[in-house]
Amino acid sequence: MGLAIAAARRGVEAGQTPFGCSITRDGRVLAVAHNRVWLETDATAHAEVNAIREACRAVGNIDLSGSTLYATCEPCPMCYAAAHWARVGRIVFGASIADARAAGFNELVIPADVMRHEGRDGIELVSGFRAGDCRELFRYWRELGRGRPY
Repeated sequence: MGLAIAAARRGVEAGQTPFGCSITRDGRVLAVAHNRVWLETDATAHAEVNAIREACRAVGNIDLSGSTLYATCEPCPMCYAAAHWARVGRIVFGASIADARAAGFNELVIPADVMRHEGRDGIELVSGFRAGDCRELFRYWRELGRGRPY
């Protein structure tokens, strides 16, 4: 999670939004990314999607079975679905969708545990991991004033 938090801070400092993600497997870091929605003018350039793309390139396959995705915020439905299709084994997140909405982001209020249940997949979810540190990213983002929500 520390890598994801650091990526989010770098993103905020570059004028992006306060979301970061890292993916590991078998003790190896496969990817670290931050949100680049504004930079790339791409509504799908969320930290998790960027990290999944990078991790798939790193392993030369779209199958990330056995991997853990660390996200500073609870994955939105798009990011959860991308993790599902990449066969991510575990998602660990800090801040919640409610935290992102409170910061001004236009989040769909469909929690990851609902996605997991309705999708009947086997992704293990760990919520609230380092939540305070992850929520702090929203404060830091507002304080710097370099980015805007979407």
